[in-house]
This record gives sequence, structure tokens and C-alpha cells, in this order.
Amino acid sequence: MTGRFGVGDGLLGGSAGVWIAIVAIGVATYGFRLSFIHLFGRIEEVPESVKRPLRYVPPAVLAALVLPDLVTLRPSVVATLADERLIAGVVAGAVAWRTENVFATITVGMVVLWLFRFVVFA
Repeated sequence: MTGRFGVGDGLLGGSAGVWIAIVAIGVATYGFRLSFIHLFGRIEEVPESVKRPLRYVPPAVLAALVLPDLVTLRPSVVATLADERLIAGVVAGAVAWRTENVFATITVGMVVLWLFRFVVFA
């Protein structure tokens, strides 16, 4: 028998296997994080061989979050290059590279995005 949403009966329409997977993934995530807390609580200083790669984590995460939204494929090359998000992202990237100021980067990027979205391409 199926539930209200066409899924098997159970809590919120899910099956027991789904809930077991959710709990197992949660326990594994908690254990993984706890192991690092325990590890770094036992050593005096983080080794340089660990510190060096960790410097690249924030830029990598930022790129993974931002780039897919900036680079969207349109029906033509001209439409892809004329996307206001891509233009604002390139300008913001240039400002970040030149000034190394987060506030200036965000401000200029948003102003360029709004300018192109509401004035140029309106």
C-alpha cells in the first residue's frame, strides 16, 4: 500500500532503509569530525605538511560555490559571454586581484551585476 505521496508507508512517507541510511551517514560524519578534533587536541602544533595544503581549502570551496553559477552555457557563445553574472564575476575577480579587499570586491561585483541586469540588459 502506498502513502499519500505515492511512497511507501512510514514516517513522513519514507522507508526504513532511507532512515537507516540517514542515521548511518550522520554517525559517520560525526565520527569523522570528532576524530579530527581528537587528533588536533592531542598534538602541540599542526605540522607544516598539513598546514600548507589547508591554505588552499577556502579558495577551492569558494570556487566550487561560485563558478557553476557564473559559467552557464547559453544557446550561443555571444549569449554566454554577455551573461551579466559572468561579466560581474570577471570584474569582481579583477577587483579582488588588484585590491585584495573583500568589501571592495563584493561591492563592485554587486554594483556591476545590478547595473547590467537592470540598466544595460533591461
